[in-house]
Amino acid sequence: MAKDTLTITDNRTGKTYEVPIENGCIRTNALRQIKTGDDDFGLMGYDPAFLNTANCKSAITFIDGDKGILEYRGYPIEQLAEKSSFLEVAYLLLNGELPSEKELQQFNHLVTHHTYVHENVKSFMDGFRYDAHPMSMVSSTVAALSSFYPDAKNIKDPLSRRIQITRLIAKMPTIAAFSYRHTMGLPYIYPDNDLSYVANFLAMIKRIGTSTYKVHPVLERALDILFILHADHEQNCSTTSVRTVGSSEVDPYSAVSAGIGALYGPLHGGANEAVLRMLRDIGHVSKIPEFIKSVKSGEGEKKLMGFGHRVYKSYDPRAKVIKRVADEVFEVTGKNPLLEIAVELERIALEDEYFVKRKLYPNVDFYSGLIYEAMGFQVEMFPVLFAIPRTVGWCAQWEEMVTDNEQKIARPRQVFTGAPRRDYVPMDKRAVK
Repeated sequence: MAKDTLTITDNRTGKTYEVPIENGCIRTNALRQIKTGDDDFGLMGYDPAFLNTANCKSAITFIDGDKGILEYRGYPIEQLAEKSSFLEVAYLLLNGELPSEKELQQFNHLVTHHTYVHENVKSFMDGFRYDAHPMSMVSSTVAALSSFYPDAKNIKDPLSRRIQITRLIAKMPTIAAFSYRHTMGLPYIYPDNDLSYVANFLAMIKRIGTSTYKVHPVLERALDILFILHADHEQNCSTTSVRTVGSSEVDPYSAVSAGIGALYGPLHGGANEAVLRMLRDIGHVSKIPEFIKSVKSGEGEKKLMGFGHRVYKSYDPRAKVIKRVADEVFEVTGKNPLLEIAVELERIALEDEYFVKRKLYPNVDFYSGLIYEAMGFQVEMFPVLFAIPRTVGWCAQWEEMVTDNEQKIARPRQVFTGAPRRDYVPMDKRAVK
């Protein structure tokens, strides 16, 4: 009868070891028993960038990259994007189940009435240079919230955790909008608690010279869907950062700030900006064949941005949804002149054996930048628009980590490749270089 174990024979010593297999994994700590002698530390796994290492067990988000599946708490992302609202999805991610009507009303009320920030937060943000990047401002301001809410350090208290999570979700759009207004040299606009989560954010961004701002329902719904698509994505770079920093038992504001810092990087939150830059470089539909040829030849630095993903080896399920949203947005805003290039580029790439063989399909970033630009956002705001909804996923992952008894402070091992032990050499005896 088959056993859920892995038998390992160490050819250095001839010894055999049996390691349990659980959930398709072995505990790499079990490799420590494999030694060549008493003074041997034991075998370790070496996995740069965690390409094949699970750092946690999680019940939040499921991804099957080969089949193009993304599920939040078991619900397909396509269904949630079509039928749900962002705050309903936020409740789902945090609590594991979809809310009843009453539960959703209560959650909406809690979030809505925590949107205001302390007046000193405005003074803090005023200290940034006029040209400060919005993402840098958001990261710093979120970290500073821990000084406004010292009770946040009580991470073992479930009630305190939920208060901080509510504050983070509620205040992120406000802080994001303030960062935008700062870079534009415009006065800050306070939240309007009569508006929805997304409409409130858009009003704080767009309102000028009037006490109200009419948000177009198509654009409001489009951004709500984009927020749903970006709410969580398993153990990506920023989420891993939140879990790693949070494992020190620091407050959630500091942990989420670390996630924002990771998202700031061009390989994570800046991908949709890179797509726009690529489309502008192409310039015209007629130049796509030349661009494709350059990408395939590897000559120069031409890359097909917005295609392929570390996880997905088929069509990113979020990209299918976002393409439909793009059509709806452009009906209102008018077509982005880059859209024609994007559509034709996608068509050619999906029919080209070179890209199909390498499983390079459009990802969520391919169309999101076009939508954001059509809605009037500058490229500097793109990662901020990513950070607002991802705060929900970060908070859900952070709380899951805090309540997981197996988790300890993160402390990876290293493979030391430096100089062996040597004695200090006095200055006058060192070789002249």
